[in-house]
Amino acid sequence: MAMNINWYPGHMKKTKEEIQKNLKLVDIVLEIIDARIPSSSRNPMLDEILADKPRMIIMNKSDLADKDLNQAWINEFRKENIPAILMNSKEKINTKRIYDMAREALSDKFERDESKNIENSKIRMMIVGIPNAGKSTFINNVANRKGAGVGNRPGVTKTKQWIKTGSNIELLDTPGILWPKFDEETGLNLSYTHAIKDEVLNTEDLTLKFLEKMKEEYPDNLNERYGVDPSKTPLEIYEDIAKKRGAIIRGGDFDYTRTANIILTDFRSGKLGRITLERP
Repeated sequence: MAMNINWYPGHMKKTKEEIQKNLKLVDIVLEIIDARIPSSSRNPMLDEILADKPRMIIMNKSDLADKDLNQAWINEFRKENIPAILMNSKEKINTKRIYDMAREALSDKFERDESKNIENSKIRMMIVGIPNAGKSTFINNVANRKGAGVGNRPGVTKTKQWIKTGSNIELLDTPGILWPKFDEETGLNLSYTHAIKDEVLNTEDLTLKFLEKMKEEYPDNLNERYGVDPSKTPLEIYEDIAKKRGAIIRGGDFDYTRTANIILTDFRSGKLGRITLERP
């Protein structure tokens, strides 16, 4: 199954230009990624857009990701001189930790300010991230607010929005941005985690690919969750799960769509265990 998803609506181009224009207004860029797909959820266009602007990474949904691989990815980003921090949307974000980390990354700026006797401890951050990485949850959490002003439908570009946080951090939000073309593996990873909506894809094909990956990398999780034999073929595993979950349609055939939804929902909600789909 070739999955060449080419999905680059006009508003994405507008977002790119907006980010470039707003870079002058901020000290550092905070990139929010999905800890289950640390590579696929990073926008490759950002390197070119951000150039040498200091940046930090927040690995969101880290509670759904593989513990050992969380640490491996933090080490990987450190090699790129990008500090990274784990986050999950269920717990209160430690704003001080984010501030301290940003301050360290901006030590040159603060030294320059001090030498000119400028006293300004505020740090202005631009938040970037692909759709569904958890950007709005992060903003609401840091700013202690209940989902105000966050339009997360693709194509809903909000006006430039400075968000006060009650601490020394000021946030500038940007719309979620995907990029013009990605390879098949990135497309699959973004689809498994629901960054690309299911309507765009065939969920049965997607689930078969997903089971193939689970069979190779997390066979025990399949066994624990569904009581299936992970040494079988992905299609046999798929049909065994349908059988065990009673997803049968009239005439005794398997309900592949319903089974696909069960499996993908289990993965997305963490019921399949802590899974990271990419290794550094």
